[in-house]
Amino acid sequence: MTDFAADLALAHKLADAADQISLARFRALDLKVETKPDRSPVTDADQAVEQALKAILATDAPADGIIGEEFGVSGSADRKWIIDPIDGTANYLRGVPVWATLIALSIDQKPVLSVVSAPALGRRWWAAPGIGAFTRDVDGSVRQLAVSGISELEYASLSYNNLQLWDSFGYLDQLMGMSRQVWRTRAYGDFLSYMYLAEGSVDIVAEHDLKIYDIAALVPIVEQAGGKFSAIDGPLTEDSSSVLATNGPLHETSLKGFAR
Repeated sequence: MTDFAADLALAHKLADAADQISLARFRALDLKVETKPDRSPVTDADQAVEQALKAILATDAPADGIIGEEFGVSGSADRKWIIDPIDGTANYLRGVPVWATLIALSIDQKPVLSVVSAPALGRRWWAAPGIGAFTRDVDGSVRQLAVSGISELEYASLSYNNLQLWDSFGYLDQLMGMSRQVWRTRAYGDFLSYMYLAEGSVDIVAEHDLKIYDIAALVPIVEQAGGKFSAIDGPLTEDSSSVLATNGPLHETSLKGFAR
């Protein structure tokens, strides 16, 4: 098996650099906010983080490609770093601390290693093959992650993104149907739903209107914690937009529940 220790160390280095920039601009009175063509917001912090990480990768991994949310694709390689400089930009610009930098290494179009760093929450999660999935809590302690063992919907906790997206994608009826079958529903949103899944606190996560940089870093952490990731309507690919992640035992049942 490939030794991913050096790649994981680089991912942590990237996350450290991102945290320093993003925290310094969080709740800054002079934060600059623009609207992108897809009507999503972008701040000067998003751009600064991605530029800084690209500069580190140019020195430490010059042969690798990069896919970034703000500055697109650079290089072409079987090894690609996929970066979302600030996942949860809407939270970031409103002063809500639920946001994170997402960093993934994809090999042959499969995300295999990742770090998710949420400095305003004092939390970080990471995973790699042969290493497993771990988190660092607010007190600095580190623990290994494992998904829940719940196998029946009536005992499951489901997290999703906003209702408008479910409606616009034509899945609102399916979400309402699932909400009647599970124990509880919450919209933790963005990266946090998936991290709670990996921790065993949530059992099913489903979202729409995602891009590869929203998804890639979540996959290794969920899978290395024992969970399962797919598109809502089939296998997960780099073009998937609607995704489903579960603890594993609930995956097939959830796929049927969300089917149109």
